[in-house]
Amino acid sequence: MNSEKTFARFIADTQYQDIPEGVAEAVKNIVLNIAGTTNAGAFREGCQPVVDQVKAWGGAKEATILIHGGKVPAYNAAFANAYMARALDIDDAMFPGMHVGASTVSAALATAELAGGCSGREFLTALAIGHETAARFNSVTDYIGFDHTGVCTVLGTAAVAANLLRLSSLQALDTLALAFNKSGGSFQSNVDGALAVRAIQGFAAQGGIISAQLAQRGINGPKNFIEGVYGYLHLYGRDKYQVTDLTDNLGQKFMFHTNLLFKKHPSCACTEAGTDAILFLMQEHNITAEDVERIDITVSPIAFRLVGHPFEIGDTPTVNAQFNIRYCVASALLRKGSSLKYFEEVQIRDPGISPILQKISVTPDPALEGKLEVHLMADMKVTTKKGQVYRKTVEQPRGSPANPLSREEAQECFQDYMSSGNKPIPRQNVDKLISAIRKMEEMKDIRSLLPLLVV
Repeated sequence: MNSEKTFARFIADTQYQDIPEGVAEAVKNIVLNIAGTTNAGAFREGCQPVVDQVKAWGGAKEATILIHGGKVPAYNAAFANAYMARALDIDDAMFPGMHVGASTVSAALATAELAGGCSGREFLTALAIGHETAARFNSVTDYIGFDHTGVCTVLGTAAVAANLLRLSSLQALDTLALAFNKSGGSFQSNVDGALAVRAIQGFAAQGGIISAQLAQRGINGPKNFIEGVYGYLHLYGRDKYQVTDLTDNLGQKFMFHTNLLFKKHPSCACTEAGTDAILFLMQEHNITAEDVERIDITVSPIAFRLVGHPFEIGDTPTVNAQFNIRYCVASALLRKGSSLKYFEEVQIRDPGISPILQKISVTPDPALEGKLEVHLMADMKVTTKKGQVYRKTVEQPRGSPANPLSREEAQECFQDYMSSGNKPIPRQNVDKLISAIRKMEEMKDIRSLLPLLVV
């Protein structure tokens, strides 16, 4: 059983010169995206209570709570920062369905402070290692309702922390093995619109650092956590994958950067195609909310189970809206666009939404069951009050790996993120942040970013 050792060596031995240019650029895009999503989410539902709680827990002042300021133990700073970065569900994701950067970037920043600093090259390298680790495990997992983020992202943050703490390959193996024992999480949180969605993102960041710190202290994990009788390939892969599916060309070829999703719209990836479809139809046929008699949407069974249920405002309006395709389509139709501001509670409670929601029907297409390559698709039929029928099928929404955002679209999203929030980062700091991240490999100490991320 050598796959565990293969990953351990990859984590401990990979150097900056091993990272291809395209991979480095992908990491920079992720860091920039997370800077924006953290700013935008810092004061949304549940974020202030989380910040208050990690401060109340106290402990060593090791790492910075972004935006809010203050220092707490590194693993708790990572928890709070990842929670904020995921708060609006606009952080990067990786097909199929795993949110990574909100946790890995948060863990990397906290671990860098814990370690006494690191260069931009070291930071970039650790994140490339972490994302590749998470992506590899994500590719050999059969989730059946497990949250991809809770299962695999924690392995990515563990790899990040082990690398930045400069652990040996043996310690890196134990770090992953311990993180394996912290993996978990359920999509029921998404379906029920619970703040736990964001907490799982925080757990993934926190768990990776804790696992690395324990391994550094000599606490070991199961050596056969991948191939063992109760290892990863059995428990999460359900015995459908071979070891080579996980480790082939590890260290020689990076794959994660070809599988990244940067969202066009501020909601679950499974709602993106529906939002695209209604906006395209509005543009092509000058359809308005007043024209519509009925909207029929067909999605994959995976998407239907996650976002196809009837919309209820509930106790956490933003989360419920983010994970509901009916709301996303109704909002885009009513407002003639999609923006963060339309996921604020006052907009969600707009009486004008309710009549449109009642006109929207969502059904699953059984033929798409298990076909992950099209699980983000949406087929839409709009019937107008005059009897006109318009159709639009979006198989790969904007921002998906097969349909990436243009530079202009990405910049538009980033500016939306940076101008949002109760206390937006000052414009001059935003410009400095962009410049620093774009030249990350030249930074002597990544901690110089932190003053730019506290308001």
